[in-house]
Amino acid sequence: MVDTDHVILLDDEGQAIGTAPKSSVHGTETALHLAFSCHVVNSDGHVLVTRRALGKRAWPGVWSNSFCGHPRPAEPVVAAVRRRADFELGLTLTDLELALPLFRYRATDASGIVEHEVCPVYTAFTDDEPVLNPLEVVDAQWVDPTALAVAIEATPWAFSPWLVLQAQQLNLFGTSSRRRAS
Repeated sequence: MVDTDHVILLDDEGQAIGTAPKSSVHGTETALHLAFSCHVVNSDGHVLVTRRALGKRAWPGVWSNSFCGHPRPAEPVVAAVRRRADFELGLTLTDLELALPLFRYRATDASGIVEHEVCPVYTAFTDDEPVLNPLEVVDAQWVDPTALAVAIEATPWAFSPWLVLQAQQLNLFGTSSRRRAS
């Protein structure tokens, strides 16, 4: 299968400097590139967490935020967020908001695979129930954000490192999320 998906490579200042096939980017020497994360909330104030598919190259089987991805070259990040919500979880999102525009991290998983991303973080709303793409996600749960914050603090190793870092910065966690009108 030919890899047609490309990611946007970035310099240390976060400026685009080129593209590369997505399959060539995530390894032991991962170049800085553009990604995104999204945290989805429902009308009960619960946040959707997902467990990454066991076939994922980085952090397989680990619980994480609702979904992540990479914008394609010339694709607006918001369009990429909506594309991945549908592809991974069959979700239609509303109230999509940029929550952490400058989030950036570098982390290495147990197998040596490195994530090195400038990763704007979004929040969104849906009352859809997820329909899991098994190539991306093996489980999903709507959870109380306060309970999630407690779990992340008690067992950070059970979650993706980007979720741990994002949870420390987002207002979704540690306090009851407000109900949103449909």
